Amino acid sequence: MSRAFVNEDHAAAQASAPVERQISAQPNYVTANGLAQLQAHVTLLQKQHSEQSTLGEGADKQRLADIERDLRYFNRRLQSAQLVTPARSSDKVQIGSWVTFADEDDRHLRVQLVGEDQADASIQLINWASPLGKALLGTQMGDEVTWKRPAGDQVIEVLQIEADA
Repeated sequence: MSRAFVNEDHAAAQASAPVERQISAQPNYVTANGLAQLQAHVTLLQKQHSEQSTLGEGADKQRLADIERDLRYFNRRLQSAQLVTPARSSDKVQIGSWVTFADEDDRHLRVQLVGEDQADASIQLINWASPLGKALLGTQMGDEVTWKRPAGDQVIEVLQIEADA
């Protein structure tokens, strides 16, 4: 067999291997909801893995490899999860707090600071270590802080802080 064919086969096999998910270097702080979501995600992945594994030779090898990669990632995230005490005070912003703030154009936005895996900006769940999360963390009502954004810095004012409900 020609060496060229061996290399092509090897390259094809490598192309189908999923790229590992990178683990963040920041502490893995999670809210109670975030921890429950991680646990549910691992359970779902385990179920999917079991279903694919029972198919034996008929299993979708790429799908199985993707599930195994995701299981490795989410199991590590679950093992490193550090449950934060629920925000019970509205004195200062902490992980789990809901925060209403106003920007320089007096537009109001309400967000909750959560862990990395729970973050979803489309439903106002913001990673505590994101630029907005870092700007808000530890602030009190009435504080003005600079939100360091890629589009340019913006001064925001904390209008309201609500404990995690």
